[in-house]
Amino acid sequence: MKKYLVEFIGTFFLVATVGFSVRNGSSLAPIAIGGVLMVMIFAGGHVSGGHYNPAVSLAAFIRGRLSGGDLIPYWLAQLAAGAAAALVVNSVVGKPVATPGSFLLVPSIVVEVLFTFALAWTVLNTATAKGTQGNSFYGLAIGFTVVAGAISVGGISGGAFNPAVGVGVTMMSLVPTSQLPVYVGADLAGGALAAVAYLFVNGKE
Repeated sequence: MKKYLVEFIGTFFLVATVGFSVRNGSSLAPIAIGGVLMVMIFAGGHVSGGHYNPAVSLAAFIRGRLSGGDLIPYWLAQLAAGAAAALVVNSVVGKPVATPGSFLLVPSIVVEVLFTFALAWTVLNTATAKGTQGNSFYGLAIGFTVVAGAISVGGISGGAFNPAVGVGVTMMSLVPTSQLPVYVGADLAGGALAAVAYLFVNGKE
């Protein structure tokens, strides 16, 4: 139960930071988002692994670092946290008055798969690999993967790279509801592909 609570807390602050920074129009939103992911990973990684992302949890499961009995509870905690964060952001700053713009489907799918792959690949190689065991940089590496993705392709897909973030930003009306299936399907696919690539390169260890 403790690790599920840690996953809820970390995901909540990740999604809340997305909502508050974007709604406030901060030009530093990618830094804030990557930064809060970094600190939440350092804060809770020793308890739950610091996934805060259903796609990362799927990658960890395929890689063999998350049990089948934990996968669904992790997903439920993460998705519930995304929804809870959206409710808090909406209650504090309200929903946007303007209708969110649409993203092109194929480009959205491509960049969400690519950068979720990059995120899960970084997690697996910095936080689960024997070659990097005991390092002190994994949270920074993971957080800055999100920073890089948000800056480079945020305008193409919204830059979720995380189904729980997708739930939150949809509930906050920051993206159209049609974008949510992309955040679920493409991001889970990216996480799964990263795990397959990791196992090919590193083996089961």
